[in-house]
Amino acid sequence: MTKFLLSVHVLAAILAVGSITVAASMFPRYALRAMGGAGDGEGEGAGEPSGDRASGIAALLHRVCRAYAVAGVAVPVFGIATAVQLGVLTDAWLIASLILTTIAAGLLALVILPRQEALLDRAADLSDPADGARRAAARLAMLTGIFNILWATVTVLMIVRPGSTTGA
Repeated sequence: MTKFLLSVHVLAAILAVGSITVAASMFPRYALRAMGGAGDGEGEGAGEPSGDRASGIAALLHRVCRAYAVAGVAVPVFGIATAVQLGVLTDAWLIASLILTTIAAGLLALVILPRQEALLDRAADLSDPADGARRAAARLAMLTGIFNILWATVTVLMIVRPGSTTGA
C-alpha cells in the first residue's frame, strides 16, 4: 500500500504542482501583452501573439492554475497518507515540508490567483490601459517565483530527508 500511496503522491506533485509552476510563471508575460505591453521589455517580435491572442493565452494559463490548484490537494493528502504508512509523520523534515506546502498553497490561493484575475480584468477593461500593469505583473512574477522556490525546497526535503532514519 505504501508504494501505491507514494506513487500517487509523486505523480500528483509532478502533474498538478508542475503544471501550476509553469502556467503561473508564464502568466505575467501574456497578461502584460494582452494590455498592450511587451511583456519582456523587448517589443513585439516575430511569432509573438497579438493582444487578443495574448489575452486568450493569459486566460487559459489562469484556468490551468485554478484547476490544477484544486487537483493539487491530492499532493499533501497522499503525502500524509504515505507518511503515516512509513511512520515518519513526526519527523522534522516532513513537518517542515508540510509547513512550506501550507505557505505555498496559501500564497497561490490567497495572492497569486486573485492577482492573476485582477490582471485579466484589467486587460479586459479597455478604459484602463496598461497604466501600472508592468509593476503589477512584475510583483506577480516575483510572488510566483517565491511559490516556485517553496515547491523546489519541499522537493529537496522530500528527496534528502535530513535526519531521517529510513534511509535516503
